[in-house]
This record gives sequence, structure tokens and C-alpha cells, in this order.
Amino acid sequence: MKIVPVVLAGGSGSRLWPLSRKSRPKQFLPLLSDNSMLQDTLLRLKGLDTLDPIVICNDEHRFMAAEQLRELGVNAQILLEPVGRNTAPAIALAALHAQQYYQESVVLLVLAADHAIQQVDAFQAAVKKATEVAATGRLVTFGIVPTYPATGYGYIYAGEASVTGIVSVKAFVEKPDQNTAESFISSGQYFWNSGMFAFQASDYLKELKAHRNDIFQSCELAMQQASVDLDFIRVPVEAFTACPSDSIDYAVMEKTQHASMMPMDAGWSDVGNWASLSELKAKDAQGNDTQGNVWLEDSANNSIHATNRMVAGIGINNLIIVETDDAILVADKTSCESIKTLVNRLIEAGRTEPETHKEVFRPWGKYISLGEGERFQVKRITVKPGGRLSLQKHYHRAEHWIVVSGTAQVVRGDQSFLVTENESTYIPCGEIHRLDNPGCIDLELIEVQSGSYLGEDDIVRLEDVYGRSV
Repeated sequence: MKIVPVVLAGGSGSRLWPLSRKSRPKQFLPLLSDNSMLQDTLLRLKGLDTLDPIVICNDEHRFMAAEQLRELGVNAQILLEPVGRNTAPAIALAALHAQQYYQESVVLLVLAADHAIQQVDAFQAAVKKATEVAATGRLVTFGIVPTYPATGYGYIYAGEASVTGIVSVKAFVEKPDQNTAESFISSGQYFWNSGMFAFQASDYLKELKAHRNDIFQSCELAMQQASVDLDFIRVPVEAFTACPSDSIDYAVMEKTQHASMMPMDAGWSDVGNWASLSELKAKDAQGNDTQGNVWLEDSANNSIHATNRMVAGIGINNLIIVETDDAILVADKTSCESIKTLVNRLIEAGRTEPETHKEVFRPWGKYISLGEGERFQVKRITVKPGGRLSLQKHYHRAEHWIVVSGTAQVVRGDQSFLVTENESTYIPCGEIHRLDNPGCIDLELIEVQSGSYLGEDDIVRLEDVYGRSV
């Protein structure tokens, strides 16, 4: 039976702030290699006999996901969730789409886009066994062989093992306290709940309908109204908003009589915070792991990430230090779980740092804020070859564009002309304009905005090749 990977790429990853933010969460970041975590998830499938994957992500991340898939040469179905409704509805959307798209029985291999797996061979061996069992009508969850009494993971209470290595499931257990976790480990019968699954699309939908028919009906209605938008499958907002929110564990796996578990010992981590990310990185002789321009003296067991500036430390121990353009985090390794609390406080205070980076990605490229003051703002804009900004106008600002490298095709009013390196042009307030990169290299330019209001919402889009209205 054919295997369709389903990659869940939603979520904000706030425990990895300030690197992971709402506009670019951890699944789209290169945390453990030169590839993003989403890309690493897809690359570890290489060698398995799979069909094109289904990637489920938030609407605001659609172009980022599409670009990262394009970089890998992966042809994927990208399903857009207009609102988050947890894993049970998300997987239901994928199952319904797979049935309609492939018109045959398929096994869904459900994976998270933000997990790390160090031993790919062991992972693939477990996947092959699990998908074979899933083809017989079982709903298989992957249980991670625990390496310590973790209190941050749910557990699976395992029953008897079959000759294939697949294990029966006695119960799913919530995150335990320390004493309970230690008893789980000493018993040898408990596994970490990975949140990865293998089952036939039809079997999952049958069990969802039996145990949470309200979710099934909502998702079925939403997919009946889904539409294709460029490279994306867009689920209607109103229909999906009406869907109840629930996890696959609560909605299906804890209720079904057809659950099985595939034990996996493959160096798995959910990379839930900076401390768990540090555990996966190579260390120096003093136990430090560093990235970027970092200098340490008489310091041990630190994890330091420098994005732009030098970070120097003397006599420091057991710290997490993360430097970005607009925020620096300093935390004790034992306090990493409190980062989410801090991020929530920043959001309540109206701070922008939990939401966006200074470097903002767009379908045509990206821009970086270089500086701002009263009535002015300066950005460095990069437009990919073939990239095109929307035909637009602004009511409150004028813009100067200075080309640093490449060639720009500029539309200004009823004029169309080229602007090359060391040349500039001016866009008056209220003037209709557009910027294209007709060349084969990146277009780099400096934009100087001036006016009474410089917010990103002062954009009136008249035409957009990417289908954006805002």
C-alpha cells in the first residue's frame, strides 16, 4: 500500500524565542543543520517509497513553506489551516484530501515538522514496520524508548509485543511528576509519546467518525468547500472555525480498540526548548555549544547563539544566551520552560518582538529594517529573480529606492523603466507603483520611507500575482 507523508507544520515554537517567533517559528529555522527543521523532516524520508507529501501549515506561513519545499525540489500538497484546531482536525483534513486526491487506499505517515531524529536508518526501519501493520487496519503510534525520566512528555503504557515488534497499547498517560516518571522508567513498560502515527486514511476517518463525529462532520464540510489557490489548498475560514479543537490522542487514540505502538530508538527529540536543543549539539571541551561569533573564557556548559554581533562570556556557567537583531535572551538552563511565560507577558504588553523579526520574509523575497525615527524608516529589500511586488499605493508615505545590486523594473504611474546599480527613483505619496526583478540575480535595494504614518497596513494592493489582498 502506498505511503503519504503528512507533515504538521503549524505552531509557534515560543519556547525557542527570540529565534523562533510567530512570523517564522522553529519549523522554518535551520536549528540543527543548514536546512530548516521542515526540510530535515522531508529529507529523512529519502529512500522510503512514498508519494508526494501533504504539508499542513498556517495561512501566514504558506509562502515560506512553499519556498522551502521548492528549494528541496519536493512536490507537495500544501493544506492551509485558517485557524488552529489541534491535531485531530488537521489530520482529518489531510485524510479527506488524500482519499479524494489519490482515489485509492493509502497509509498516512503523520510527522511533526519540528522534531529532530539523529539516526535516520533506525527511523526508516521503524516506519517500514509501522506502515506494514497500518495497512492491516491498525492505528499505529510511535513510542520513543525513553532515556531519562522526562516530565515534559506524555507516555504510552505498553502491553505485549508481537513477533513483528509492534506492541499493544494499554493506555496513554499525561505528563507525569518526577517520582511518577522515575517509576515509569524503572518499569520498562512506558515509552515517550512522540506524536507520530501511521494509519490508513480510511481507518482514521472511521475511528474519528465513531468517537468524535462532530469533528469529522466539520472537517468533511470544510473540505467539500475547499478551493485551490495557486499552489495551496485553502480551507474556508467559517467552516473550519466551527470545528471543535482536540488532539488526536484525546479524540481517537485513547478511545479506539485498534491502537498499536511501534517502539523507536532513533535519537528523537521534540526540540521543545533551548536546553533540549543544546543536548543535540556538539560541545567543546568545557561542555559549551556555540553558534556564530562567540568567545568564552573560564566558562562551562553554556549554549550560546549569536546571530549578528559578537557575544563574549567570562566565568559563566549553565546559561542559554541567544542574540538577535532586536532582542537578547539570557536564561539559566534549568529555567527554559519559563520562556513561554515571558513571551506571553511580552505579548500582553503589546511588544512586537514575540511576533516578528527585523528580517521579514515575503513570497517575492525579504526585507530587513535598518533603522527608523520620527517620520522616516529605512529598509534593505531583496527581491528574488522573477519576484514581483504587488501593484500598490500608499496614502501616508513616499518612498525613495536606491538599487545596490541587480536591476529593477519599476512601474510608477503610467511609466515603466529600469533602475540599475547606483541609480535611484522616487515614488510620491499616493502614486501607483510596482517593483519587479527581471534579472537572474537577487535585486538588492535600499528603501527610504518618509511620511506621517509608516505602518505595513498602509498598502492598498491593486494587483498581486501571489493572490494577497492584505
